Amino acid sequence: MTISTKANADFDEIGKFTRLADEWWNKNGAFKSLHDINPLRLNWIDDTLKSHFGSSLAHKKVADIGCGGGILSCAMAVRGADVLGVDLGEENLKAGEIHAQRVGIDNVSFACVAVEELAKEQAGSFDVVTCMEMLEHVPDPQAIVRACFELLKPNGICVLSTINRNPKSYLFAIVGAEYVLGLVDKGTHDFHKFITPAELDRMAIESGFERFDMTGLHYNPITKHYWLSNANVDVNYMMAFKKADNT
Repeated sequence: MTISTKANADFDEIGKFTRLADEWWNKNGAFKSLHDINPLRLNWIDDTLKSHFGSSLAHKKVADIGCGGGILSCAMAVRGADVLGVDLGEENLKAGEIHAQRVGIDNVSFACVAVEELAKEQAGSFDVVTCMEMLEHVPDPQAIVRACFELLKPNGICVLSTINRNPKSYLFAIVGAEYVLGLVDKGTHDFHKFITPAELDRMAIESGFERFDMTGLHYNPITKHYWLSNANVDVNYMMAFKKADNT
């Protein structure tokens, strides 16, 4: 595990998650909602790769930026990818390493390094870069998107997820999720850091990406059912971008 002291990061934000490091692999604990949505986002990533590359995650080299305790990282490794999980919370990464060792996943590793530094060290090294539920927690999301671009090989795919910024997202992602339903801890999100799809699209295009696909994530609090829909990206959403091969 490499360690970096430089970071485009809010360490108060990182502390929110490292204080819960022991909860990462409790599927009914503090990160239950991430476990619940993980199959949806994993399948969407896999399907996106199939439509782009003609093949799935298997045998792809993947960087999972802001991986936390490795919920998505380990799932992609189970699908056959060679995964590097990247985070600035050392306790989160330890949780991921322990889980991977416990269940025998040997094609995932973890690094405590800023993504901007990783991009300098391993530019053009990855087929796929994912960055899920992280951009709304950093001071400069544009720099993260740019680093994701640099990490990719030509023709690689980047999948980003974040939260839209509008009255509905405030009601659902903060009032509902944090204060009414208790899906995540109070204070997890700052509405002013939410990112509209147009803003994320602009960040990606300015970094050199071409938009490939987009979908919204939805939740019914009565049935406790999550699903994806391309027709609505009002709250949580994912975007896939391609690094064009200009050679």
